Amino acid sequence: MKKRKLDIVVLSDLHLGTYGCYADELLVYLSSIEPRILVLNGAIIDQWPLNTNSFLPSHLKVIQKINAMASKGIEVHYVKGIHDKAPTDLFIDYVKVCENLVLNVDGKKTGFFHGAILAHPFFNISWFRKFGRHAFGLLYYSNKLNHWISRKSIIPKSVLSKTVHYKKKNTDFTERFKSTVSDIGNANRYDTVVCGYLHQPEKTIIERPNGNGNILYLNAGDWVSHLSALEYSLKRWKIYRYENDKLVPFFMDAELKEMDMNTLIKRITSKKEKTEKATH
Repeated sequence: MKKRKLDIVVLSDLHLGTYGCYADELLVYLSSIEPRILVLNGAIIDQWPLNTNSFLPSHLKVIQKINAMASKGIEVHYVKGIHDKAPTDLFIDYVKVCENLVLNVDGKKTGFFHGAILAHPFFNISWFRKFGRHAFGLLYYSNKLNHWISRKSIIPKSVLSKTVHYKKKNTDFTERFKSTVSDIGNANRYDTVVCGYLHQPEKTIIERPNGNGNILYLNAGDWVSHLSALEYSLKRWKIYRYENDKLVPFFMDAELKEMDMNTLIKRITSKKEKTEKATH
């Protein structure tokens, strides 16, 4: 059966490495599409034990599938969330890793970032938000420093690193999140902002600050509860939901049956050994 050709596909909050991820369904979805650009928009990998024998094979197959897509010429961008594990050991060099992404989508300046960083308390402070794109960078690196301190056990994890997950379903928090997205979009002159983090697929128009026009807000949802994605085709964004797709069961690639997990495992081990040698 012919795959669906799409301009852009956005996936967020896969949470590979946890039992909450619907990796089998995700693998089938990836097999059913042929996008020109694939954006992995944060919270892709939660944990990745180097002892891959204890890891779910379906999760390894998702990584292998993404690598296969990249090697065939699909433009793959990995936009790191603040808690993402480093993906360089897992993906081939064709996968472009970044902290945020900007694309020109049919003349629309479109910004992609995960959004977990927007739960930072500083983003509720009006003076900090006025720094716009510079605030985003400062905040990202402050979080990196805080996580490094926490890992070294110098001090307990502070409020700076907390992303309060129970607030995700809180209406007030969601509205503040969108308001901050609007501020960032306005500061960077984005026409469209694509996020994750809230785990809630959405497509809506939000007003720019001071009523200076609108920004298209998009959220890709997740593959933990909603099994959703964003798809761009024919100059239009739409929300994809796995439960509404009647064709995906027919798209199990022959290549999936032939995937050699040993190849990926060797790659992970080899890169780890090279890194260890370089640090000694």
